[in-house]
Amino acid sequence: MFAAGAGRLRVGLIGCGGRGTGAVTQVLRASPDQPIVLWAMADLFRDRLEASYQMLAGGAEGRYDRDSFRTFAPQLEVPPERRFVGFDAFRQLLETEVDLVILATPPGFRPRHFEAAVRAGKHVFMEKPVAVDPAGVRIVIQAAREARQKGLSVAAGTQRRHQKHYVEIIQRIHDGAIGEIVSAACYWNSAGKLYAEPKPPGMSDMEWQCRTWYPHCWLSGDHIVEQHVHNIDVINWALRAHPVSAAGQGGRQVRQGGDIWDHFAIEYEYPGGIRAASYCRQIPGCSDRVSERIVGTRGLAQLDGSSGFIQGPQAFRSARSPNPYLQEHIDLIRSIRQGEALNEGLAVAESSLTAIIGRMSAYTGQNVGWDWALNESRLDLMPARLEFKDLPPLVIPTPGRTPLA
Repeated sequence: MFAAGAGRLRVGLIGCGGRGTGAVTQVLRASPDQPIVLWAMADLFRDRLEASYQMLAGGAEGRYDRDSFRTFAPQLEVPPERRFVGFDAFRQLLETEVDLVILATPPGFRPRHFEAAVRAGKHVFMEKPVAVDPAGVRIVIQAAREARQKGLSVAAGTQRRHQKHYVEIIQRIHDGAIGEIVSAACYWNSAGKLYAEPKPPGMSDMEWQCRTWYPHCWLSGDHIVEQHVHNIDVINWALRAHPVSAAGQGGRQVRQGGDIWDHFAIEYEYPGGIRAASYCRQIPGCSDRVSERIVGTRGLAQLDGSSGFIQGPQAFRSARSPNPYLQEHIDLIRSIRQGEALNEGLAVAESSLTAIIGRMSAYTGQNVGWDWALNESRLDLMPARLEFKDLPPLVIPTPGRTPLA
């Protein structure tokens, strides 16, 4: 394990897609006065790994979660023998001298990768969500507790918790600026990608689904879990609690391919009878909304990715925040170098389970309790064996018919 101080920090990337590559650009910028290098890479597919390396070496344009850059070549120390491929590539990477690992594979793999990283004594940055089912959440919770015992830093890709105006306004809520919270609502309504790519002839179901992972629930958790978890996390953060139950509905109006839905509406009940409404939709041609709203007895708070304000006697409007995708890595690296472990594992596990029980309720048409899901649900979406083979046919969930497991 990396000892606190100013020595060279070695990073390993597990999952070399766009988000993982973007996270590397941020961690390599997070401590400009102290050395950080990319030491090892792992991915299921050789072509994805090499494309990631070439992008890091050759530069890329900016996008919503990544600034443009010319090259990180001076910080790349990844010879061929530290480029691992296959289902066990993550284990091979964890056997190297890396100090910090970035977990950015499709979310279905996250629990087992996180568990292995903590057992190997590595600091962790893991993208959200951290699981797609209750079985995975239980693994993450246990590993997060083990990480705390070992003094390991664990940061999650819930970057709003590192975004200046979110931090300011949530702190004001906790300090009583809007009084007692009585209700909340959160939204991620946007276009999304609705059409799964066709499987090439001769390719196994496993390879095709892993390459085009988003529309497959066992890999992504559906968009309520993979994307809307950001907004749900803000509600948990503001209320300083997780819900006690979920009652949801939704469906699949226009999406084609895969087995996930394109819209959800969930009512969460929190301790004290507080209700929070959760809405997410991926349908083009509709009004977009990505935000959170918290209502109290003496005011309300409104937040989104670019701004936030409080209405009421303690009115407040935030200034624009620095890049939160970079800030979360700055905070993580600082915690490692100062020897003051940051651990966001439990919070992101709870937010992931909040989204999961909403999906489970909507898929089945049944109300789902938190305690039952966490402690008794048998739902485990991971295939029994990870190998390139054909899989059972995809079945689109139908409320009233899909069983609650």
